[in-house]
Amino acid sequence: MSYSKYLISLMDKARALHKTIVLPEGEDLRILEAAHIIASEKVAKIVILGNVDEIKNYYAQKGWSLEGIEIIKPENSPHLSQYADLLYELRKEKGLTREEAGKLALNYNYFGTLMIKSGHADGMVSGANHSTADTVRPALQIIKSAKKGRSVSSCLILVANDTPYLLSDCAIVINPTDREMADIALDAAESAIHFGIEPKVAMLSYSTRGSGKGDGVDKVKRATELALADLSSDYYKNMGIELDGEMQADAALNVVVGQKKAPDSHVAGQAKVLVFPSLEAGNIGYKLLQRLGGCEAYGPMLQGLNAPVNDLSRGALVEDIVGVIAITAMQTQH
Repeated sequence: MSYSKYLISLMDKARALHKTIVLPEGEDLRILEAAHIIASEKVAKIVILGNVDEIKNYYAQKGWSLEGIEIIKPENSPHLSQYADLLYELRKEKGLTREEAGKLALNYNYFGTLMIKSGHADGMVSGANHSTADTVRPALQIIKSAKKGRSVSSCLILVANDTPYLLSDCAIVINPTDREMADIALDAAESAIHFGIEPKVAMLSYSTRGSGKGDGVDKVKRATELALADLSSDYYKNMGIELDGEMQADAALNVVVGQKKAPDSHVAGQAKVLVFPSLEAGNIGYKLLQRLGGCEAYGPMLQGLNAPVNDLSRGALVEDIVGVIAITAMQTQH
């Protein structure tokens, strides 16, 4: 299986961290193959949730080693009662009963997230067979946001011609307000730094510097102003983040177009972080680039959580899953 130079570099960095990633979808053959690749290349230790005998038999049929892989059936776990108690304590003020917590802890996504909260795993990757909501809900309830008052959003790493870009938000916040879009941009810039991507951030629109009119353009302008104001704070001042908008995608990515449409911009034509005005635009955009443009796409990854829980597209290929597992291991350094 071939990977981009960028993904290989991430896998090398993840390998040095010796993290444990839980995969709740042991019934999916793509997950089992990705787990085999990650474990055999020692990128991370893997916990697969599922039927122990069936998974062991599948690995035996393939001639694959189980070294570096633990298989757990949640129903038989000695930690199940402990996890249920933890869930009850976290959610009782929201009306969850102990009995309901016991049932919910048996849900594989909840079980995997409770493993992270209990320190038995460092991150989780799900979504091959579950909706984004099914993956995200336990994370929001159990892991929770790292920054009070700020929404959790998502980012996605897209590799085109061995050059990595970070796109946000393509999965979580449907129609962000100007404040939410500014927060997404700032979190995306930090994610980019963490993944070795230059934090040149373009706030995308159908307008560049007032070339178009409308409520959507006004929102992106306000979001840009809010983000720039935040970047002047002590927290961000040494991060090297550059941000500009509102900007069309061609002005953000093409040097010639960028110089023509925004000649005084330090971001135009050089953007590596693309922030979309809506989930609709972001989701459509990245899937077009992936399917028609032949770009590698890894994610979406949640950003803003206290620990990494990441979502897969249900159409994910094995190599996509391998990439997201490696990226999740990297995110544990946040």
